[in-house]
Amino acid sequence: MRVRKKKHGAERMEACADLWIKKPEAMKGRWNAAFGNDNPIHIEIGCGKGDFVTGMAKMYPDVNFVAVEMVADVIVTAMEKAKAAGLKNVLFANFNAEKITDVFEKGEAERIYLNFSDPWKKNRQAKRRLTHKNFLDRYKRILNIGNFIWFKTDNKALFEFSLNSFAAEDFKMRNITLDLHNSGFEDNVMTEYEKRFTELGQPIYRLEAEYVR
Repeated sequence: MRVRKKKHGAERMEACADLWIKKPEAMKGRWNAAFGNDNPIHIEIGCGKGDFVTGMAKMYPDVNFVAVEMVADVIVTAMEKAKAAGLKNVLFANFNAEKITDVFEKGEAERIYLNFSDPWKKNRQAKRRLTHKNFLDRYKRILNIGNFIWFKTDNKALFEFSLNSFAAEDFKMRNITLDLHNSGFEDNVMTEYEKRFTELGQPIYRLEAEYVR
């Protein structure tokens, strides 16, 4: 789907320059320095318009959040939300998730969030799914043993694919639910997509995958 180009996008991005990491590859091994503390770092891959990451940053002020989005015209809205909220524990970078090992070093991130990732529905597109082996191998290179990937989606087929993918890559899965909002899980922060799907009565699928080896 083509994203409509934001009016005055470049100017709006520059207005949020204090939250925007323009050269993410230069930050490898230096993310805690950028935040000015040694708090754990959590990454959201595909932050969209920022409802999830800003909500999490408010809820967990002692965690540093890095929000990743490939499309600049999407991430600018997220940055504006964080700036308006006065958040100091979230930074933004726009790059392709395939480059994540160029941006973070081993053990630099404690948790990865994958929220409502593109399901890439055709079989020939499977390698583009963010829970495909190719991506899971990359995540392992920036996580430590015992760290987690938290995943949620509205797409049943993607969820089933992801269950198999995590299992094949020796992740230990916990808190698997086929109906998140009726599961009793507390402190869930909804994304923009999640709010829309929930209003339509669609179930949300969720799991936590622990990197065990």
